[in-house]
Amino acid sequence: MNQIARTAKQVGVAVRRHRRALGWSQSDLGSKSGLRQATISTLESGEPGTRLRTLVDVMVALELEVVIRDRSKAPKSVEELF
Repeated sequence: MNQIARTAKQVGVAVRRHRRALGWSQSDLGSKSGLRQATISTLESGEPGTRLRTLVDVMVALELEVVIRDRSKAPKSVEELF
């Protein structure tokens, strides 16, 4: 999986997509990360108040990592895409 996420909502979508690709339920991920199913649901819905520790625990359980890099620039027009 290689996905850019710039918002809490996008992080939640990426976590949900990877969890589903593994065939895990929210409860499964909760058990593997030591968190409640409701906490997984909150993270996946993109709630901005999610604690960093919660995200790290979920990333470890999913065997994912966070990469910090300079933000890529969006093209200004459609022509710049090609």
